[in-house]
Amino acid sequence: MSLKCGIVGLPNVGKSTLFNALLKRQQALVANYPFATIEPNVGVVEVPDERLRVLAEISHSGRIVPATVEFVDIAGLVAGAATGAGLGNKFLTYIREVDVILQVVRDFEDSEIVKEGSVNPESDYAVIETELILKDLETIKRVMESKDVKAKGMEKKRGVVERLFAGLNGGKPAREVLKTEEDWELARDLFLLTAKKEIKVYNVAENDPRLKGEMKDTLYICAKVEAELSSLSETDAKEYLQELGIKTSGLDLLIKKAYETLGLISFLTTGEMESRAWTTTKGAKAPQAAAVIHTDFEKKFIKAKVCGYDKFVEAGGWKEASDKGWVRFEGKEYEMKDGDVVEFMIGS
Repeated sequence: MSLKCGIVGLPNVGKSTLFNALLKRQQALVANYPFATIEPNVGVVEVPDERLRVLAEISHSGRIVPATVEFVDIAGLVAGAATGAGLGNKFLTYIREVDVILQVVRDFEDSEIVKEGSVNPESDYAVIETELILKDLETIKRVMESKDVKAKGMEKKRGVVERLFAGLNGGKPAREVLKTEEDWELARDLFLLTAKKEIKVYNVAENDPRLKGEMKDTLYICAKVEAELSSLSETDAKEYLQELGIKTSGLDLLIKKAYETLGLISFLTTGEMESRAWTTTKGAKAPQAAAVIHTDFEKKFIKAKVCGYDKFVEAGGWKEASDKGWVRFEGKEYEMKDGDVVEFMIGS
């Protein structure tokens, strides 16, 4: 499965600079004026996973294939975007296509970079959130007027739609209105923007002390530092981070947080051909995980040969792990764990 992250924010808060740094190349135009980005820039980034290199050495793999994340640099929004201000409506449509929204807010001072509607991080965030809510409110109003939701037998759907209207009208995002699994299921086909998971990203100055602290709900990243890291070798980048007193690069933080927010894990396969990471949802059963490799594998699933990553590495391979009794054969009800090294047994 692929993970798609949309980078949004007001103009000139550092979205495109961050995007370019993530891709380690100048794909997005960086310019000191509003709407330098019109069409969304899209780039695929490998998920950093040191475990693959270790597995490749053990298995003498011909190649390493990391999991990937797709980043979408969506043009800057402004107040009034929901009603078409700036280039708003077009940009809001792009947000519908992503799995998680990275809300970038500006928290640095630079007299040479224009502030287009940006006042402070909290107001920046409020502007974007308000525009997304207004767009969802427009969607909900249209749904309420449709014949489908008024039809007999649609009472539950109508109830959810009415609660969404009340909540959105009161300034609440859909994710705060939808409470139960049934609510989410009934609202799934509405494709609401504020129902999406979001991560708040503060773009700060390179000397900001928050870069050196532990980060939980909110991420503090310096797009300028990330841009500098992107031009360095892996060794030099690590040394540069150490000099700054920063533990983890912004890329690693973003991807880790996106996985946590969406409830994703990685399982691993390894052999002479390749060592590879695959992405699935936390709680996925073995047949569902097998379907990530090939859709036919789910219905043809027989069993899975599984060994935890640490045990696999300690043993030094499948045979050695098996000799130590660390390899298990799991059935259809097995719940995959992050770092499981696995071979799926598939019928014809």
